[in-house]
Amino acid sequence: MCFSAEASFTASALLIPSGGVSLYLAAKTDRRYVPLCALPVLFGLQQFFEGMVWVSGAGANYEAMRHYSITYMFFVWLAWPVWIPFATYFVEPCRWRPLYLLGSIIGGMLGATLYFPYFANEGWLTVSFLPKAVVYSGKQTFDFIWPRDVTYAIYLASIVLPPILSTRPEVRVFGLLVFLAFGVTYLFFRFAYISVFCFLGGLVSIYLVLMMARLAREKARADPDCC
Repeated sequence: MCFSAEASFTASALLIPSGGVSLYLAAKTDRRYVPLCALPVLFGLQQFFEGMVWVSGAGANYEAMRHYSITYMFFVWLAWPVWIPFATYFVEPCRWRPLYLLGSIIGGMLGATLYFPYFANEGWLTVSFLPKAVVYSGKQTFDFIWPRDVTYAIYLASIVLPPILSTRPEVRVFGLLVFLAFGVTYLFFRFAYISVFCFLGGLVSIYLVLMMARLAREKARADPDCC
């Protein structure tokens, strides 16, 4: 597996149209899935910005690289822990929805405390390049309170638990795939865990296209006149 500007731009070019297909299918089949099916588009945008991190870094345009990397980290710290529980909220029974809404709020609070300090502390986000990966590192807010592994455990739980605990089996599969992406990252790519986890998470989100295609077929079989 090779990670580069080309890999990021290729992933973006694959994910954004795939997200368009999943959104179209969700809108036709079951609109409760629309927020969840927006994930490939969001991942595609994130991969585009990582491609720009590669390009600006290669051109020694460090000011642009900082802007692109901060935009990239917006998806890491704010979009995913907020959007994933928020998107799962819509497919759940009403009695469980407050828990998913609470998860989205907690994820947003965690993400905000990790993301917004980048604007006040320029040295808190550092970007370095390995031959096959981008390494995002630096200081984090909770480093002054507890070990960083605790922060990552809370962050991972905010992303993975909402879909894994879903009452919808197809959404649980997506959650398990995201957890598998984390496991692969942890075992083989810890040197660039943020970049690799998001890259693999983006690829995993293509499952949502297949999920919606299957749900559309099931709906068509159950109600041949619906289309």
